[in-house]
Amino acid sequence: MSTVLELTLWACVALIGYAYVLYPMVVWGLSRIFGRVPESPAMAGADLPGVSVLIAAHNEEQVIAGRIENALALDYPPDRLEIVVASDGSSDGTASIVRGLAERRVRLLTSPLRRGKAPVLNAAFRALRGEIVLLPDANTFMDPDALRRMVRWFANPRVGVVCGRLVLTDRATGQNVDGLYWRYETFLKRCEGRLGALLGANGAIYAVRCSCFTGIRSDTIVDDLVIPLVTRLRSGCATVYDDTAVAREETPPDLRSEFRRRSRIGAGGFQSMSRLWRLLGPRQGWIAFTFLSHKVLRWLCPFWMIGALAANVALVHEPFYRMTLFGQLLGYGLSAFGLVAGQHAPKLLRLATMFTTMNAALLVGFWLWASGGQRGIWQRTAR
Repeated sequence: MSTVLELTLWACVALIGYAYVLYPMVVWGLSRIFGRVPESPAMAGADLPGVSVLIAAHNEEQVIAGRIENALALDYPPDRLEIVVASDGSSDGTASIVRGLAERRVRLLTSPLRRGKAPVLNAAFRALRGEIVLLPDANTFMDPDALRRMVRWFANPRVGVVCGRLVLTDRATGQNVDGLYWRYETFLKRCEGRLGALLGANGAIYAVRCSCFTGIRSDTIVDDLVIPLVTRLRSGCATVYDDTAVAREETPPDLRSEFRRRSRIGAGGFQSMSRLWRLLGPRQGWIAFTFLSHKVLRWLCPFWMIGALAANVALVHEPFYRMTLFGQLLGYGLSAFGLVAGQHAPKLLRLATMFTTMNAALLVGFWLWASGGQRGIWQRTAR
């Protein structure tokens, strides 16, 4: 019995270590050996395709006018750019604000009933005029050259999705506050992009070839993960990451908002496993490896943590495992202290707190998905 418990403990520790520590090193090495830096095709101004900027919005009266102004200021030929706001049952002034801008290449698609983002996107795509569809969040602001940088990739007919880079900013100062974890995720995107195995997109800034989009299920929770991967599965298209196409977004104002957001993403991750399992097939190439390592094993990490703790408790009668149990409990205790200390905690302590709370949010997300408590209808983050 002790042997089984020891194997369980160390297997769980190994899976956690692989998902967060070893995988980044492995994917970096593989991207250097087998990958290549994608080269964007040249695209003359006369060849630029028509683009629809599609903004799904629910009760965004505080930011929607600024969001539209940002889209209108993009460096792109006005006659080839339309801005479409799809209002999902907004009960505030969102729709009236958009109607007031209708003369400036802005269209409103409105649904009086709250349906959720996936049905809104499915319906809106059928009404768009652009060959390329840009899908930014309602609270995202793009650099003026971001759209041109993304669109150039579509000169290659194999490219179906292009993902840009999201920069997180401080709400008060507007300064870049990309933390260690966000830089870590950006690093993984670059490596996976070199392998041609990019997973999902930044919901704040990604574009889809309209002809490649065939719709997503109406209860989809995390569209920016599912749309690029389903599009790839159905059409065989390539997905490109361009870190020179930049969008900026404020960080959530408090930990509760961030935890709720991560729980929703976690629920969407567990939901997507049942719909994207074909990505794990050997015929999918490198993306089978990246999807398993970066997504599936990461989503299951809370269960590895529980398994490691439970097995360690069962082995507490042995002196060595008393020390490892003390180490685990100390780690959780420091994470709790870091949560209380907030921004005053040392960076290493904040990193431990983020790791623990992120996996706690994933566990809550699993419960929301398994119990049916998380639907495709999203709640806007307080800003």
